[in-house]
Amino acid sequence: MTEVRLQKFLAECGVGSRRKMEQFIKEGRVRVNGQVVTELGRKIDPSVDQVEVNRRPVRAAPKGILLLNKPRGVVSTLSDPEGRRTVSEFVTKHYASYFPVGRLDWDSTGLMILTNDGEMAERLMHPRNGFERVYEARVEGSVPQAILDKLRKGIRLSDGMVQAEATIMKTDENSTWVEVKIKEGRNRVVRRVFEKLGHPVMKLKRTVYGPFKIGRLQVGQVRVFTAREFLQVRHKVMTFKAEESAPVEREPKERPQRRPEGRLSDFERERPRLKPSRDGDERRSARGERSDSPRSSSLEKRSDREDSRRGDRRDGGRRDGGRRDGARREGGRRDGDRREEKRRDGAKSRTGGSARRSGTRTPRRTGRPRSRE
Repeated sequence: MTEVRLQKFLAECGVGSRRKMEQFIKEGRVRVNGQVVTELGRKIDPSVDQVEVNRRPVRAAPKGILLLNKPRGVVSTLSDPEGRRTVSEFVTKHYASYFPVGRLDWDSTGLMILTNDGEMAERLMHPRNGFERVYEARVEGSVPQAILDKLRKGIRLSDGMVQAEATIMKTDENSTWVEVKIKEGRNRVVRRVFEKLGHPVMKLKRTVYGPFKIGRLQVGQVRVFTAREFLQVRHKVMTFKAEESAPVEREPKERPQRRPEGRLSDFERERPRLKPSRDGDERRSARGERSDSPRSSSLEKRSDREDSRRGDRRDGGRRDGGRRDGARREGGRRDGDRREEKRRDGAKSRTGGSARRSGTRTPRRTGRPRSRE
């Protein structure tokens, strides 16, 4: 056998809960091969190691399965803090290590599986394995076939989509008996589905869980599997392969009809928009947008405003640059004129001084200067 943790082995043998066994180990009340064990991580091989609790030997309980037809008003747990009836009342102390596989509601009846084989229980409960559960439900009102077809396609609940096969068994005056086949074990899933469909569940009974069937088992009775039956059904469970279920068919959403090309809306007739620029069309086509959509029109207006701002900045830059260039040219002319005037004044002052010194007067030029021959 494979090695298991010591506290788990003791709990499977029915000595007590796993938490209680951990307390026993800490207190030194557990021995393995004659030595006291106080560490919780200790692993043992039940086929080789000898375990004692309070000086009494503990042997591994043989694996097995019990089937119980759970009555109404019983909680599908081994203990209840509120003091309600539990499934442990229907088994003897010899099967104290057995625990329920899955759960049924307090007000539901039908098949309950109890076992001490943790590996098989995990395989039965895990949703990826898809073991089928069959329920007989009595719901309010008359259920039409369209409702059952809708359930087969899938119903969306708060925790996801749910698919189920449902057939009508019989119809009473104010209710309908429906057989429901589902491969999920969510909390109150059958009741929540029919409540959403408008037909609340009045009674619910589980008859099948994977390879197990309730058969003729009466309410409150327990059936114990023999060792041979246990090995056979365990082989079926461990080698079972879930069938790939069809994907959930979702109802197509109704999309609003688009306006034909070329037709304008009332808003566009009252306020015709400007002709879009070529750059805007190219940008919209790159993004995959239509030119006549409200978003594209708002983007066109925004791009037009940005283009106008860019144009203003460019024109303003040209005007500012022209002003600066003109000012430079004008300033250059003024500076040149001032230098020329200074040069002329200097020449005049020099000429006047020499004439006064010689006592002669410089004749005044009039008209055009004569050309030299």
